[in-house]
Amino acid sequence: MSQSSPDRYNYALGRSTGTGILKASPEDFVVEEDLGHEPEGEGEHVWLWLEKRLINTEELAQQLCRMAGVGQVDVGYAGMKDRNAVTRQWFSVNLSGRDEPDWRLLEGENVRVLKAVRGHRKIKRGALRGNRFVIRITGLAGDKAELKNRLEKVSAGGVPNYFGAQRFGRDNLAKASAMFAGKVRVRNRHKRGLYLSAARSEIFNQVLSMRVGDGTWNHAVAGDVMMLDGSHSVFSLGAADEAIERRLTEKDIHVTGPLWGRGLSLAHGVALQYEKNDIKGQYADWCDGLENAGLKQERRSLRLCPKELEWDFKDGSSLELRFWLPAGGYATVLLRELLRVEC
Repeated sequence: MSQSSPDRYNYALGRSTGTGILKASPEDFVVEEDLGHEPEGEGEHVWLWLEKRLINTEELAQQLCRMAGVGQVDVGYAGMKDRNAVTRQWFSVNLSGRDEPDWRLLEGENVRVLKAVRGHRKIKRGALRGNRFVIRITGLAGDKAELKNRLEKVSAGGVPNYFGAQRFGRDNLAKASAMFAGKVRVRNRHKRGLYLSAARSEIFNQVLSMRVGDGTWNHAVAGDVMMLDGSHSVFSLGAADEAIERRLTEKDIHVTGPLWGRGLSLAHGVALQYEKNDIKGQYADWCDGLENAGLKQERRSLRLCPKELEWDFKDGSSLELRFWLPAGGYATVLLRELLRVEC
């Protein structure tokens, strides 16, 4: 099965019979970044709140470099945003010792400057709270009662927190395998990072898929590592009990899976079996390769819980979804539990 196939991993709600079209136009997929804070209003950096369409984040960052006469290291952004979408995100430009350009010259058919504010710091990668989405699915076909039932279940209990297909590209996993096997040497740091990230994400997804398959992705087993909602703080369990299950139901905590790397896993007992016996044996070369690359053991929630999920059925053949996801969550993995979508 292709590494980009949505059927590589188990579904929490079973595979939907409904279908629809995603991104018939860029305006059907709107993403607004939520950093959780705004710039101070003074400082050597200019923070730009930009809206873009049909252009990716790196291309827009390069335009900012040229306009401001600075290097790539002087431009910051929190995360990559889709090309084929309408996205709003913050960029920072270090203008220390330089005159500020006329940012209006950046505007065109695919870019709008919504705000320019001074700040003291560069925006760092990954430094965001989450993203807000407005997604329109067109060409809707299938049982609307079933779709509504799925929407209610997703709103109440979330979805498996898989890494989306964007993480794997066209052949990142194959390149990772060749790199770990010593068949190729990857000197480009960016490409090497992509391959390491893809392999690490696939190991996580496989652990999650096993737990979706046996119904424990949102229920604790002995030795699980739990993560507090809205943070990266974790703690290890002995035996699961009613208090833990109640907190899981209330979405106060979430079961976690491994982001593979050096060091001992915090999991033990039954939970560790998923990672050691089932995964380490199958992906031994990848696990060793990630450890040798210097990555450290980390944890990621097995559950992705959308907030403020709302939906409207429009004109009988389309569905509009509005929701917020925490940083690291993929809208596409939410959609796969609802519909089979064609991009």
